[in-house]
Parts: sequence; C-alpha cells; structure tokens
Amino acid sequence: MEYKFYGWEHADATAVTEEYPGIRTPRDLYDALSGIWCEYTCAPRMQKDWSRENPTLGQCSITAFLAQDIFGGKVYGVLRKGGNYHCYNVAGGCVFDLTSEQFGDEALKYEGNPEQFREVHFAKAEKRMRYEYLRNELKKFCK
Repeated sequence: MEYKFYGWEHADATAVTEEYPGIRTPRDLYDALSGIWCEYTCAPRMQKDWSRENPTLGQCSITAFLAQDIFGGKVYGVLRKGGNYHCYNVAGGCVFDLTSEQFGDEALKYEGNPEQFREVHFAKAEKRMRYEYLRNELKKFCK
C-alpha cells in the first residue's frame, strides 16, 4: 500500500488495546479504514463532495478519536477557515494525520495546536453516531 497521509513514515505508535485484532500501527488502521470510510461517515456539510477518489474528506475527528482509542495519546486540531478544527493524533511519540490527504498539496501546521476533546466533538449527535458507525465497522473488519 502506498501511503500519503501526514506522518506515515514514522507512524510507529503501537496499539494499546487488543480490541481491534490486526490493527497494530496507524498504517494498519489506515489500510482498514480505506475500505470503510464512506459518504455516511463524512461530515454532513461535505457529503456532496465525498468520493472514493477522496475517501478521507470529512473524516478527521471521528477517525482521530478512533485512532486515540487504539493508540492512546492525544488528539489535536488545526484551526481552519470557518472556525472548524481539523483533527490529528500524537501517540507514542508519533504525529500522524490519517485524513490529511483530503487537503491535497496544502501543508498543515502540526505544532502548537490546541488539544481536542471527544466530549466537545461528540456533543453533536450526528458526529457521535458517525464515530460509532466507523468503530463498529472496524470491529467487523477485524473479526
């Protein structure tokens, strides 16, 4: 598999749970999610633009919090135009952003960003439901 997500070269964080057999590193998670991300898991405001050619579009927060479940660490957010945060992970000494490909060649700043908390993100019922769907689909994939 060819990886293009930010930090893939050093994404060597190891799973802190055995809840997802076969998912040992962020690259393993990316491989699995590549077949799971879909229009339904995409943020509603971006669903009309989601495609198999850009599967990471609108998937950042639910993916980052799922990665946190698996690898521990913290979720941080890059402030974007419009006031939304693009979420990424720092775990096991690794900085990785499984959904960075949605921005093409745009370089994001992965330093000095505020920590993000699932309680805030999942206060939106639709986001919590998309996260739960993604998590459940990953569990099915890992069986």
